[in-house]
Amino acid sequence: MFHIISILLLLSLFFSLYRFLNGPTLTDRVIAFDAISIMSLSLIVILAVYFERSLYLDIALVFGLIGFLGTTLLGRFIEKGI
Repeated sequence: MFHIISILLLLSLFFSLYRFLNGPTLTDRVIAFDAISIMSLSLIVILAVYFERSLYLDIALVFGLIGFLGTTLLGRFIEKGI
């Protein structure tokens, strides 16, 4: 079951990466960045459950905070400029 979920997450991660690299507008790229950070976070949590390592959950928490701050900063840049 973990293998199927991991493969689906990686597949959707690559589609979002394509949108991030080839997005026609800056807004598309910001949304793709947010999707990439959420899917990466989900993949790290799934690996933590699979390998039974709680350290991965701490890494996922820090990664989630960095992804949230990055998305917020990019959204503010689009809206007003920095």
